[in-house]
Amino acid sequence: MTLSKLLLTALILPMLASLPQTAVAQTSQTITISLTDYAFAPAALELKAGTAYRLHFTNAGSKDHNFTAPEFFVASQVAVEDQGKVKRGTIAVDKGQEVEVTLTPVAGQYEFTCTHFMHKMMGMHGSITVQ
Repeated sequence: MTLSKLLLTALILPMLASLPQTAVAQTSQTITISLTDYAFAPAALELKAGTAYRLHFTNAGSKDHNFTAPEFFVASQVAVEDQGKVKRGTIAVDKGQEVEVTLTPVAGQYEFTCTHFMHKMMGMHGSITVQ
């Protein structure tokens, strides 16, 4: 490796390591949220404000579902690389699929639900407490 490549590497690697997305991905706690017919598990999430979390959504149900929490997602800092997965406060998790979103929440009480027809009425709703 040439001297110029070594110097370039020595300068770039520390900058890459300090990027917020990298730090969040390395230090985030993973929480698995299972979507089934017709429930979320867990149905109550307790998070700490300012702490990074990787929310791992799995759809083990026989139908498509979603995790809708507009106020929560607006108040949270969603990792840049995951912002496209949250559309209008909703994460779609099709049958048999998994989706991960890394974020840092803000203190508050939030509600979540599945907005597919009748799913909330059948039990697909829950709460998020961020302290």
